[in-house]
Amino acid sequence: MSRGAGENDSIHLLDFPEIPRSWKKPAIAAKWQKIRQVRRVVTGALEIERREKRIGSSLEAAPAIYIDDDDLKSAFKKINVAEVMITSQASLLPGKAPKTAFRLEEVAGVAVVPHLAEGQKCTRSWKILPDIGVDPDYPDLSSRDAEAVRQFEMRLRARD
Repeated sequence: MSRGAGENDSIHLLDFPEIPRSWKKPAIAAKWQKIRQVRRVVTGALEIERREKRIGSSLEAAPAIYIDDDDLKSAFKKINVAEVMITSQASLLPGKAPKTAFRLEEVAGVAVVPHLAEGQKCTRSWKILPDIGVDPDYPDLSSRDAEAVRQFEMRLRARD
């Protein structure tokens, strides 16, 4: 049975709940709009890499992102760029982008140079990272994923 639906009701026939106005945060919405603009340029660059068979998945990439707009750049404070771009690695770089960098006309001040991620593939996250196997207990995992698995296993043991 689905949340909010009766036993014989379809979830597809229910109305969406009213969202409290207090949840609306214009500053956060504006920040993520800027991040999405930059992500469009990264996605465009990676689509070309995928089409040309230089990568199969965005997790094989480590894009170098040049942002020549301070307002857009400020949106990335305290943001894990690789996570948002759905890549294994990513870097925000100062200065002018090379002329060969990928750009979109509608997103001025952003350019991307795609690179291949360096390292090995983590069997849990599928990210390509340089720290795979650093933890001897989990030789196929990144240090981040090894710690997550260790914490999960400790919780399981604590329940037994």
